Amino acid sequence: MPTDQPISRRSALQAALAAGGAAVLPGAALAAKADDRRASPKRYDMKKSINLWAFPYPQRVTLKECLQLARDAGFDGIELNYDLDNDLSPKSGPKEYAAIRKTAEDIGIAVSGLCSFLFWPYSFANNDPAISKRGLELATKMIKAAHDLGTENLLVVPGAVHIPWRTDYDPVPNDVCDARAKEGVARLLPLAEKLGVSLNIENIFFNGYLMTPAEMNAFVDGFKSKHVRVHFDTGNIMEYQFPEHWVPLLGSRIKNIHFKEWTKKGTDHSLESFRPLLDGTTNWPAVMEALDKVGYRGYLTFEYFHPFPHYPEALIYQSSDALDRMLGKKA
Repeated sequence: MPTDQPISRRSALQAALAAGGAAVLPGAALAAKADDRRASPKRYDMKKSINLWAFPYPQRVTLKECLQLARDAGFDGIELNYDLDNDLSPKSGPKEYAAIRKTAEDIGIAVSGLCSFLFWPYSFANNDPAISKRGLELATKMIKAAHDLGTENLLVVPGAVHIPWRTDYDPVPNDVCDARAKEGVARLLPLAEKLGVSLNIENIFFNGYLMTPAEMNAFVDGFKSKHVRVHFDTGNIMEYQFPEHWVPLLGSRIKNIHFKEWTKKGTDHSLESFRPLLDGTTNWPAVMEALDKVGYRGYLTFEYFHPFPHYPEALIYQSSDALDRMLGKKA
């Protein structure tokens, strides 16, 4: 209907949006969902977890605070660490672990697994029989702790030819290391099977042992038990290889996972080369697609050894956000 009223620029814009909105807005929304600059355009059905080493524990926060912070940041699970002191150690027993499990359940976060640095100073392959014996004793306690905590995942480092960061470790010949590692896992297996705990063998690389997928598969398959599986670590092989190449070969043997970021741009080949998620050279879209193709549906656990010195909560939330983007939850 003709009108003599002037049309303002604002009115004209509103009219155009009203008329064309149905055609323009759905397309814009679809483009936003498929924008791989923001997040994976594909949604993956896996769970988010974080290792306790990313927290300033026990120096600045309690274990309960770590559990609550991980839950608040959106993690489904948290991987706890066993050492010689603190809440998870030989000083604790079924009563203490039951209390930790109850606290986690009340907070609403699962214990996704149990991990330990003690496999290095107390390697099963150590040339000193007393040290290797102590390693088996500690690993036995870890199996019981995992059971009491309600997790079926125990990360195991079965041996080392060499440990670069330890001056007290004498190199072990490859065949000797292999024999000692197999003997150690075999001695632990009956208890693990009885308690329903999986001994998940981690690929390390720095230890000079189980350096290829074929070697890892042969080691794991040799036990003919569903309680000996693989704990796959993306970062530990990034110095010379690529995680997306390992995943199809390991396949269904993968029981648990560490997501560690690594940069191939630097020349430092120490633990300092590990980075916060997405701040490295890992091809995460390729890794996620490879895991999806082999049917992995477990935890993706961010592992990092350097809590932020200031405002450490930032690392926890940043890691959760990064995992959401990898999982396609931000689309």
